[in-house]
Amino acid sequence: LYMVYDSPDLIHDCMKTWLELADAVIAEHQKHVTLDELYLAEDICYNHGSLCSPDAMKEFLFPYYQQLLTNVKSRQIDRTRKLYVQVDTDGRADPVIPLYAEAIGLDAMSPFEVASGCDVVEIGAKYPELAIFGGIDKRVLAQDLPAINRMVERILPTMHHRGGYIPHCDHSVPEEVSLQNYLHYRKRCVELGG
Repeated sequence: LYMVYDSPDLIHDCMKTWLELADAVIAEHQKHVTLDELYLAEDICYNHGSLCSPDAMKEFLFPYYQQLLTNVKSRQIDRTRKLYVQVDTDGRADPVIPLYAEAIGLDAMSPFEVASGCDVVEIGAKYPELAIFGGIDKRVLAQDLPAINRMVERILPTMHHRGGYIPHCDHSVPEEVSLQNYLHYRKRCVELGG
């Protein structure tokens, strides 16, 4: 992160290289298929918000993402099909949602890490057009069945009513989550999801 200030030219060079590589690889795929989604595994956030400022994101990330999106859209075989944009970031993601929405037309985000203060119910109410994937606390999945019930009963009915939500763990499922707990959680998702 110091390099953003100490060597901005190097960061731009890295991003130009990323853009060239990502664009070339995607172009090969687009010779055969129309893409439905562009998924950016960003990890731009940590436990209290973004790792860099909105100004740094606007200078070092968004121009390259915008160019990639322009290129991808221009190569779509079926240009009538919408290209959805998803950003995946750990940490406290909600402060960057409006930045990504404005810069690249963010459609979906994941995984909404609960330990960092992400609450999918609150975020879903604030951003009703955003598709939300995640928000299931991995730490609660390692607890007991009543704790799992309380969590999913708070989240799933509201998010089911809202729509645009796929429940899943807010990161990888840790080894301390028993198979019994995980299966119970999945069963409750089906019961509460309709």
